[in-house]
Amino acid sequence: MSRCRALIFDVDGTLADTEEAHRRAFNQAFASFGLEWVWDPPLYADLLRVTGGKERLASYLSRLSLPQAQRRRLNDLIPRIHERKTQLYRDLVASGGLSPRPGVRKLMLQAREAGIRLAIASTTTLGNIEPLLTSILGRETPGWFAAIAAGDSVINKKPAPDIYNVALKTLNLDASRAIAIEDSAIGVQSARAAGLFTIATPGSWTRDQDFVAADLILGSLDELPLEGLLRAHGAAQTQRTEHAEV
Repeated sequence: MSRCRALIFDVDGTLADTEEAHRRAFNQAFASFGLEWVWDPPLYADLLRVTGGKERLASYLSRLSLPQAQRRRLNDLIPRIHERKTQLYRDLVASGGLSPRPGVRKLMLQAREAGIRLAIASTTTLGNIEPLLTSILGRETPGWFAAIAAGDSVINKKPAPDIYNVALKTLNLDASRAIAIEDSAIGVQSARAAGLFTIATPGSWTRDQDFVAADLILGSLDELPLEGLLRAHGAAQTQRTEHAEV
C-alpha cells in the first residue's frame, strides 16, 4: 500500500468560494472596455464548465452572433480584458471579503503536523493564487506549499491531467502517493486522469455537477479528519493493487 505523501488542492471553489468575486471582476472589466456584456449567475455557472479565464472569454464570444471583423477585434482584445479582470479580482481579494471554506485550514495544519506536503494544481493564474492564500489563510501560507502549479504553466488545462502532472513532477511523487482535492467535475476528471485518489467537495457553484468519477465526495473538508482521508486513500490503493494483480 502506498502511503500518502502530499495533498494537492485546487484553488477556486476549493480553498474558498471565489467564483462570485471572479464574476464581478469579469463584469467590471467588460464595463471598463465599454462592452455591454453582463455575466449573470446562471450564465457564469454554465461558463464555469470551461476552465481558464481567457478560454472562458473565448467560449462566450463564440456564442455571440457578430460580424467577422468585430469578432476578430474582440478576440484580439481577450488578453487585455483578462489582464484587467485579474487586476480587479486581486483588488476584491485584497478587500478581505473572502474566507476559506470550512475545514481547509484545519486540514492543512493537520497535514503539516503529520509531515505530509501541500501542493496546488489550479487553472487560475499564479498572480491570483498567492494573494488569495495570503488573504484567506495568512501572510505566511504561500510558503506552506511545496509546489504551486498554475494554469499558465500548461497548454492543456483541466480536464486534461497536465496541471496535476506538473505538480507531481515538482513534488517528485508517483500519483499513488498523493490525494487531490477538487470542487468541480472537470477538476475531478483532471485529477483522476493523472491517476490520483480524488476527493470532491462541491461548492455553491458546482453542487449540481456530476461527480461520479470522484473517489470520495464530501460536503466540506470538515466532514472527515486527515486520518479518515488517509484511511480512504490507503484502502483505495490496496483495492487498485489487488485489482491489477487479478
